[in-house]
Amino acid sequence: MQVIRTDVLVIGAGMAGLTAATRLLDRGSSVVVVEKAAAVGGSARYAGYAWTAPTHEVMDEVNPDGDPALRRALVDGFADAIAWIRSLGVECADAVPILRYGTGHQFDTNQYIDECRRRVSAHGELFTETETLALLGHNGVVTGAHLRLPDGTELEIETTTTILATGGFQADPGLACEHIHPNAGVMQLRSNPASSGTGLRLAEAVGAATGEPGSGFYGHLVPADVPFRDSGDFVALSLYYSEHALLFNLDNRRFTDETMGDHLTAMRLLDQPESRGLLVADERVYRDWVLGSYVEGAIAVDKFDLAQRRGGRCGMAESLEDFAYLPPEWGYDGAAIAAEIRAVNAAGTAVQPARVHDSAPLDRGPYYVIETRPALTFPFHGIRIDEYGRVLAAAGGIVDGLYAAGSDIGGLYGHAYAGGIAPALVFGLAAADTAATHRRRTPTPQPA
Repeated sequence: MQVIRTDVLVIGAGMAGLTAATRLLDRGSSVVVVEKAAAVGGSARYAGYAWTAPTHEVMDEVNPDGDPALRRALVDGFADAIAWIRSLGVECADAVPILRYGTGHQFDTNQYIDECRRRVSAHGELFTETETLALLGHNGVVTGAHLRLPDGTELEIETTTTILATGGFQADPGLACEHIHPNAGVMQLRSNPASSGTGLRLAEAVGAATGEPGSGFYGHLVPADVPFRDSGDFVALSLYYSEHALLFNLDNRRFTDETMGDHLTAMRLLDQPESRGLLVADERVYRDWVLGSYVEGAIAVDKFDLAQRRGGRCGMAESLEDFAYLPPEWGYDGAAIAAEIRAVNAAGTAVQPARVHDSAPLDRGPYYVIETRPALTFPFHGIRIDEYGRVLAAAGGIVDGLYAAGSDIGGLYGHAYAGGIAPALVFGLAAADTAATHRRRTPTPQPA
């Protein structure tokens, strides 16, 4: 069997993996990158912003259940991550507000990925359409991996450092049901189809610690039963405006504070009957939030019109009285929902569940109604790491020689979210820098 020796093996060529590989090449390491898909980039190809909470205080407020060391490392490493993007010649815009609590920068993720790929191809080795069969090890130390190339040829990579960055397990319905929620397997995949748990399985096989199941996921509400045609629909069909609207379950009741964020409401809806609900906006919400840009600089899309044209369960009601004509086959009681809307409007700031960030009444017809379901981008369960990107061992300590970054990691978020591209950058760089420092400190074995 052919054997390749390298300083570092990176498994996964998305944002985290290519960031780590490029940084290590910049630090003078030899690098091999392995990607099971035909193309590199993963879900980063669909992103446009790097953002997170601007301070430790904000991060702690919005993500109280996340690992404290990882929360702090993400905030502390964000500015350096933005500087790293710019150092590669990729334009990165000035900071803008993201959601109601974040700060971030728009940049061309495809340009960034392509520049990293160019550098890896020129100065390292890149294998695509290549399966990682197992990690190799000796005396508890990971020493490389066993690979299968597209033509069936198998080879081994020998290395002192392996970085897992395979993008999570969202494309595996079984793992999603096991680690996210029993209903998670029915969610549409708002992500690339190659991230099916390779990193998690490889890590668990060598004794890595993983996060607590049921820690949540990042995703958004989308029109029910409207399939994604291509990756452009991941944003076009996401109903970000839900944080200003009202959401009702099949019991015709609100069940969460929608104003906390569409990404949080998506997690709450997964736990409701049949994981579907009725999203209601009035004329104000439609004008200000459906027709407006969710993030400064983003293109606005009339999501109601798009969902209607694509065959979603959509409808308009000129008044609350018209809710009585809601089609019964949808499974909701339109008159009961109208009564709930009246109750919300009458309660104002005393409404329960609270509407902390937008308590304005929905009392201006017409009303725009879309049935919605949650869609899955990536899970919060994954491989546990420390702030340096080193994989933690289930038995305590670390798994020597093994690192992880990006959506493969767990513990950073617990039913909360403060960016996906930012952690891929920050912990990809952290793993690379730690590995490079360790390599410099480790004497090169001399022949006997």
